[in-house]
Amino acid sequence: MCLAIPLRVAAIQDDKASVELGGVLREVSTMLTPEVQVGDYVLVHTGFSISVLDEQEAQETLALFAELAEAERELLLQEAQQKSAPASQTP
Repeated sequence: MCLAIPLRVAAIQDDKASVELGGVLREVSTMLTPEVQVGDYVLVHTGFSISVLDEQEAQETLALFAELAEAERELLLQEAQQKSAPASQTP
């Protein structure tokens, strides 16, 4: 399964863009999205911007990722609590 992440374009120079998510900057190729502008959101996969998204679609996708991350944290917390709970003794 492949995963593409929506990131905001912070700067463009030639066929490279600096993209940002959560304060983390990364450089990606814009060869597949030459129409991209600073402030746009792009889907990034393996170092390439593969599609330009409107902001609403990008924010909805990022919200879904946040929900998935929260669900994973809750599952890990439940597992940790189950492991640390004293084993019930049966007569």
